Amino acid sequence: MKNILIQPLVTEKITALNEKGIYGFIVEKNANKIQIRLAVEKTYGVNVEEVKTMIVGGKTKTRYTANAIVSGKTSSYKKAIVTLADGEIIDFYSGI
Repeated sequence: MKNILIQPLVTEKITALNEKGIYGFIVEKNANKIQIRLAVEKTYGVNVEEVKTMIVGGKTKTRYTANAIVSGKTSSYKKAIVTLADGEIIDFYSGI
């Protein structure tokens, strides 16, 4: 089984939601909610109540160089918002 969880999201909005037991992860694009639930439960040893997923589209970027205008696009990715059972937490910073 390949790794479904790529990395946890550490943003201001998600960090504020961590106090309520809601965590965010960047996951594989082809992973479904059941696979994400099982991966979080196995990796962090918690009980997951709800999983919400969304695909975040890539942004277009333009760079002005001396020779030309270079346009491109960043990669899109899938984001999962996971709600844990009451009283359970995930500590991302324990290994630092």
